[in-house]
Amino acid sequence: MRITRRALVVSALAAPAIARAQTPPQAAWPSRPVRIVVPFPPGGSNDAVARPLAEHLQSRFGQPFVVENRPGAGSTIGSAEVARAPADGLTLMVTSSTFSTSAAVQRTPYDAAADFEAVAMLAVAPLVVLAAPSFPPNNLTELLAHLRANPGKVDYGSAGPGSINQLSAELFAQKGGGLSLQHVPYRGMGPATTDLAAGTIQLLFTTLPSARGIIDGGRVKVLGWTSENRPATGPRAPTPRESGLPDFEAGIWWGLLARRGTPPAIRDRLNAAANEALSGGRLAAYLESEGATPTPRPAAEGDAFLRADLARWRGVAEAAGIRVD
Repeated sequence: MRITRRALVVSALAAPAIARAQTPPQAAWPSRPVRIVVPFPPGGSNDAVARPLAEHLQSRFGQPFVVENRPGAGSTIGSAEVARAPADGLTLMVTSSTFSTSAAVQRTPYDAAADFEAVAMLAVAPLVVLAAPSFPPNNLTELLAHLRANPGKVDYGSAGPGSINQLSAELFAQKGGGLSLQHVPYRGMGPATTDLAAGTIQLLFTTLPSARGIIDGGRVKVLGWTSENRPATGPRAPTPRESGLPDFEAGIWWGLLARRGTPPAIRDRLNAAANEALSGGRLAAYLESEGATPTPRPAAEGDAFLRADLARWRGVAEAAGIRVD
């Protein structure tokens, strides 16, 4: 068979195009800067998680990872922006359990389960159950007995309607056998912790950092934790299992999310790099200060966790009749 000179030239010109066609589009990812949307204001825990994570990802992949704060409407404004972006791994989101609770109690411009997937679940932290100094119970077991003997007579505070504080308290009531508590919503944890220490309300489910001052000052009682994962930096207090509530588990989490449908190769590279960031440095140090436990795991396991969390809080909200319009 004779090969002409013209055929060789055509073949040589076509070779690069064929190679490009055979190369998966995600192989060159990221080809430009990556956005990490934080659907909360600067300075909060989500922002504090996103920035050291972005630094690590930037050093790992050689492109800028730019953190952009898009707060508002219980994290739904920033989340909606990510839901509208292409599923190409170039727009990501660092968020927390508020993502799940917001989807459980209000109408969102996206489907939290169908439009998002967890690239990496970064960390989890329990809530601490606190009581006013004059409140009779001294631990979770005594709290359960007191609530059963005094239905509807105990006030608990929260950072607002639909917050993780409210939903955790309602889950506690449901797992305790249908207990009845009175919800007192506040505009944030600051005024709620102040009123708890003053005895204006009797009970509060909150994060360790938001209450560390009144705990260390001995101004409140520490009744227990909402998870078996008791933080080493927190007070020694009983867990749900130790208190006769093995099915009760609540807390907060932080995660790196993307549009569902992001190419698996990109998702897995991000997952591996995010898990690396949890092993030390600024991110690990911050999580320790929050009483949080890093949770490196494969992307599929993180996504299963996210789906279960969304379903759980939706069920709690429906059972308690919690709706924010």
